[in-house]
Amino acid sequence: MVKMTGMKCKVYIEDVSTGKILAGQRNATLSRSAESIDATSKDTAGFWKESVAGFKEWSIDCDGAFVQDDAAYNILETKFINIENVNVYIELPSGTKYKGNTNITDFSLEMPYDDLLTYSISLQGSGALTVEEVTPL
Repeated sequence: MVKMTGMKCKVYIEDVSTGKILAGQRNATLSRSAESIDATSKDTAGFWKESVAGFKEWSIDCDGAFVQDDAAYNILETKFINIENVNVYIELPSGTKYKGNTNITDFSLEMPYDDLLTYSISLQGSGALTVEEVTPL
């Protein structure tokens, strides 16, 4: 089993034909969750609650150093202004990709007087998150 650091895990923003790496990216979090629907009834054995899986959702939160004229950042800027969804993926060093369509729910620039200009972005999944595994040769 190979362990890896997050240093080589990168966020890509899809353009018409290819994915463009989000320059300056420092941190990224892929969050996945599912609802739990209570299925308990009076005839549930042993008075233990029962549940069934409900709808799932996913999101990506990302931040980094702002790089002016970055193609991926410019795609995000345009999509945010035009209220359009954007396709994204996170690629691990193994080549595995977590991909999906998202809407931009937060898009911030932080401009401290004594540090780098940084961005943060929150992307809410719209539909399924897919996982593309790389098969070894």
